[in-house]
Amino acid sequence: MTNLKTSRSIRSLAVSALLMVCAGAASAHSDAAGMAGGFMSGFFHPLLGWDHVIAMVAVGLWGAFLGMPALWLLPVVFPLVMTVGGALGVMGVPLPAVETGIALSAVALGAVVAAALRPPLWVAAVLVGVFAIFHGHAHGTELPNAADPVAYSLGFVMATGLLHLAGIALGLVTRWPAGITAVRAVGAGIAVGGLGFLFHAW
Repeated sequence: MTNLKTSRSIRSLAVSALLMVCAGAASAHSDAAGMAGGFMSGFFHPLLGWDHVIAMVAVGLWGAFLGMPALWLLPVVFPLVMTVGGALGVMGVPLPAVETGIALSAVALGAVVAAALRPPLWVAAVLVGVFAIFHGHAHGTELPNAADPVAYSLGFVMATGLLHLAGIALGLVTRWPAGITAVRAVGAGIAVGGLGFLFHAW
């Protein structure tokens, strides 16, 4: 019964998130072109970078694997801390080895899922938060010149949330023994993909 309620809650959130995205895009188009460009650029930025995609899906996967309250806490911590990194990037505050940090996030987050690690909740939150700074900084430094920073930030935070929800939805198969194996295999694939990005970053 609890699993059924959780599944329904996730579906409701996913639908709500999609409606918010559509509403945000519509209102952006009704404003200045800079606002529209900012929102859409921000929204598609995480989706067009596979290093961002796999890391953000891994956050949702790990949260689903750990269960409540990590199921919701990790996908909330990531975008919140990511906005701090994004603000640093917009302000031009330097952060060393950003691309390496992003690649390492995929390696580490994929590895913890593959290894089925269950650390204390605060450890998981800190790990996710540290990597979120690198992702946010990358988004912030790549802010288009003509874009509205607020609209751009709203776009990449919404896209990030949807990627987390995708990871959570996939992670719900851990209710079955075969699903646990499948999720761990996906985690291993994410870690391997992260290694590829890491070698490229070097």
